[in-house]
Amino acid sequence: MSDPIEPSTSSSSTKDPALLIHPRREPFEHGLLPIPKLIFTDPTQTLIPLKQKLIEQSSSHRVNSAAISEVLQISIDHARLVLDTLASVLHSESDPLLKSKPDVVDEVGADVNDLVLFLYIQSYKKLLPRTHKDSAAVADVWPSTSAFDGYLSALSPLQLVRSNSRRFVPSQADEEAHQLSYLQKHLANIVSLLAEPVEGEGEESLVLTMEKFEHLGFLFYFGDKGSEGYHLGQYAPFFANSDPDMPAVPVPAAQVHDWVLQNIVSSLENISERISPKENGPPSSSDQDVPMADACTSTNKGSISVRGPSFIEGISKSSLIKQASDLKGSSVKVLNCHDSVIYILAPLRYATVYGCSDATIVLGAVGKAVRIEHCERVHVITAAKRICIANCRECMFFLGVNQRPLIVGDNHKLQVAPYNTFYGQLEEHMNEVGIDATINRWNEPLALGVVDPHDSLSHPAGVSDAQAESGSHLDPEQFTNFLIPNWYGGESEGSTKDNPFPLPDIYVASQQRNQNNLGEVKQLLREAPLEENRKRELSTALHLLEISVSFIAFKENDFCVIMLWNNQEWHRKKLSGFIFQSYHGHLAVSDGATGRINPLYFGMVPCIIMH
Repeated sequence: MSDPIEPSTSSSSTKDPALLIHPRREPFEHGLLPIPKLIFTDPTQTLIPLKQKLIEQSSSHRVNSAAISEVLQISIDHARLVLDTLASVLHSESDPLLKSKPDVVDEVGADVNDLVLFLYIQSYKKLLPRTHKDSAAVADVWPSTSAFDGYLSALSPLQLVRSNSRRFVPSQADEEAHQLSYLQKHLANIVSLLAEPVEGEGEESLVLTMEKFEHLGFLFYFGDKGSEGYHLGQYAPFFANSDPDMPAVPVPAAQVHDWVLQNIVSSLENISERISPKENGPPSSSDQDVPMADACTSTNKGSISVRGPSFIEGISKSSLIKQASDLKGSSVKVLNCHDSVIYILAPLRYATVYGCSDATIVLGAVGKAVRIEHCERVHVITAAKRICIANCRECMFFLGVNQRPLIVGDNHKLQVAPYNTFYGQLEEHMNEVGIDATINRWNEPLALGVVDPHDSLSHPAGVSDAQAESGSHLDPEQFTNFLIPNWYGGESEGSTKDNPFPLPDIYVASQQRNQNNLGEVKQLLREAPLEENRKRELSTALHLLEISVSFIAFKENDFCVIMLWNNQEWHRKKLSGFIFQSYHGHLAVSDGATGRINPLYFGMVPCIIMH
């Protein structure tokens, strides 16, 4: 038996950040599924016999959807969802599951050890946001309640998070401490799931081989800048100097437990020391609350941390573009953005959009997972391996996705549509992160339960469950291409010249009809009572954009005249007391009294406004 490891005598404040242990956020942020049969009240007692049954299904200790369905007693669709979700949060890039094409995923299957760890953390509960110290002040900067609030649900997604600002949403340090505390509490059980008894010595003498120890990398990593390319065993003193040509001697499970536990305690102390000055002293300039009015004019629109995701937060009534060179790391979080258009044109591993409203968000190519949560009236355009939509309303999703969109929680009036844009480097970015343009399952959403047992904010204990409302397909007549501006002028870099995802025939036919309407629009402009220079401006805009316009507005004396395309013909109306605007390419209207802009039409309505 190896000698016990002496506890470290150095304080956590002086410990090298590269030697601190961290929880992997991905399983906790993108790997939790609200499927009741996956959540066990006593995970260890349940999972140990389940693990044995899974092992019996395959001599290679890898299991497919059919085996998962049989052992866990869940549907084959849910079993495939488990397999795909696990693949999206795996720690080892060399795992064959990550390199498999969709049609051979079941042939490869998942490693049983990774699967039982994945199943164990389904008992995790997310950290609740803290209440804002001045909720009345926060209410002044949040958007008004939705017109649907009266009858769709007691609380809208934004009302649930309305008291959150960046400072009062759980910080990365808060969440890391919460995840580490969960792992600390359950560490003995987790180690026992990977351990095996020494032959002839009974259950009391459990050991971990180096291969089994490496599976803890699903939950932990060391270092300040991430864990890519590093094995957990490189940091463990009992495996660090192992001869690569010789199998390492198994280590007592108790020794592994004590060593990991010691590192967790050290990291928790380090986090506590970092958080305490911020809570007890004046906030630093980078941590202060930023008023909404100032957020949109700030020169530093996206906050970036050395480790973990890049943050884009608090953007209001403005446009923002981020390219790969603007981001550190391969994950992005878009938080609390309103009345804005945000372009993130980069190859990513993970992306999260949380608490946004009345915005259009373009996510380049996301190779692992996208999560959209607590959003209202948001248009999301993304090419991704998979997407999860939770607790959203009146949102529209233009998707190029290789897996079925997952819809969970309390959603209302969602619409899904095929992918509708491109930029010069899109295909290059898709190839880099492994997205297949020949597979688009945008029209096959999978709805799970309304109640999320991991989220006690949205769904308190005792609330009865039901199937989540799924997303309806966007009417092809309302489908339009989204044009990403050439921000830097000249020829755009990259080889992508068109949408890489083939459109369904019905959407192609609708696009062709819309193109045919372009001539009618130009004729209408020639006949409109506008000055010649205004007509030339509109004709030029139509020629350059090459889109069909569904709405034209212009001022005529004291009236606002609108021309609306409906039922294959143009309708002319005169209105007073309202101001129509083209707001980031969407039709918007404001009243003369307040000047507040609100969406007039739920959908992408190409429009041209002449004042």
